[in-house]
Amino acid sequence: MKPSEAVKSISYLKAHASEIIRDITNTHKTLIITQNGEAKAILQDIKKYEQIQDSLALLKILALSSKSLKDKDYKPASESFSSIRNRIKQSNI
Repeated sequence: MKPSEAVKSISYLKAHASEIIRDITNTHKTLIITQNGEAKAILQDIKKYEQIQDSLALLKILALSSKSLKDKDYKPASESFSSIRNRIKQSNI
């Protein structure tokens, strides 16, 4: 669906809610809802929403990793695993 085809008024949404929900669920597309001719909300399939949230989380992790590398704020994997093993041993005492 093209963005220009994915714009519906709030009155259209009210009149065709079940049909719109069914279409969005089947196609995983996003619908822009307008009020008084102005875009006000997005209606989206829950699975698509979850995908986007997962993607954003991964991007945040990548950004933090890049920052750590740039700032030289990291330690070798062997040192990290050794530290984790020591914590586990201490918690089992």
